Amino acid sequence: MDIQGFLTTHQLPSSYAEIAQKWFTPLCDRLIKHQDGAQKPFVVGINGSQGSGKSTLTSFIEAYLSSVHGKRVVSLSIDDFYYDQSQRNALAIKVHPLLSTRGVPGTHDVAMALSVFRSLNKGARTLLPRFNKATDNPFPREQWPVIDEAPDFIILEGWCVGATPQPSVELKKPINQLEEAEDPLAIWRSFVNTSLAGDYQTLFDKIDYRIMLKAPSFDCVYQWRLEQEHKLASKALDDRGGIMSDEEVANFVQHYQRITEHALRHLPEKCDTVFYLDRARTITEQDVNE
Repeated sequence: MDIQGFLTTHQLPSSYAEIAQKWFTPLCDRLIKHQDGAQKPFVVGINGSQGSGKSTLTSFIEAYLSSVHGKRVVSLSIDDFYYDQSQRNALAIKVHPLLSTRGVPGTHDVAMALSVFRSLNKGARTLLPRFNKATDNPFPREQWPVIDEAPDFIILEGWCVGATPQPSVELKKPINQLEEAEDPLAIWRSFVNTSLAGDYQTLFDKIDYRIMLKAPSFDCVYQWRLEQEHKLASKALDDRGGIMSDEEVANFVQHYQRITEHALRHLPEKCDTVFYLDRARTITEQDVNE
C-alpha cells in the first residue's frame, strides 16, 4: 500500500502512518480472516461520533484491502442516504419542524439503503448514492458511482450505525436546550426513536463485523464537528450555501446528542473492535471482542 500517497490524498500528517501500522493494519488482517470463505459480501460497520475519523478509517481499510489483498471493496456512508430537502420539509410539516434538519434517524432513505445492499449481494449493476453536504441535497444521479459486480467487502460507516433505540421512559426528559425549547412534548425525539427501532435495525443486522471509534464524551463532538465544517468550507469556496457558522454547528450537534450518548454507553459491548479516543482523537487503547 502506498501510505505516502494515502496521507497526501487525505491531507493527513505523517504520524498517521504510525497510527495505521499500530492499530488499523492489524484490524484489516482480522477482517481478512473473518471474510475468508464468505459466500457473500462481508459487511463491516463503523460507528463514531461526528469528527471521530470514521471516513478516514473507512478510506484506509478500503485502500489496504484492495491494494494489499486485491479485494473489491464498496464504501457507503449512512450520510449518503439522507432525504433531500423537499422530502425533509414534507416530514417537518407532517411530523415535526426539527425533521427539516438532516441527521437523525427518520431523515434517511433506509429503503434505498436496503435496496442497495440487496443489489450488491446479487452482484447486479448498482448505483451508489452520494450526498452533497455543501448543498444539503444528494448529488445528481449521473454523478453517483456505479458497481457492476458483487464486492468482497461492504463498509457502512456513520454516526448512528449500529445504534439501538432507547426505552420510551428515557425520552420524557429533555437532555439539552434544543429538546427543551423546540421539542417540549417529545414528538420529535419519539419519532426519531421509533424510526431507529424500525428498518434501521434491519439494515444494521446485515453487519458482520462492528467497529467503534469511541469518543471520551459528547463534549468533544462540538469541537470535532467544528473542525469538520471548517474543512468542508475550505473545499467549497465556490458553493457555500450549506456551510454552517460556528453557532449553527453548536445548535446542529444537539440534534445528535441523545443517540450519541446512548451509543457511547451501550454500543461498545456489541462491537468486535472498539478504539478508545482521547480529546485529541488519539487512540489510547482498544478492545477486541471476537
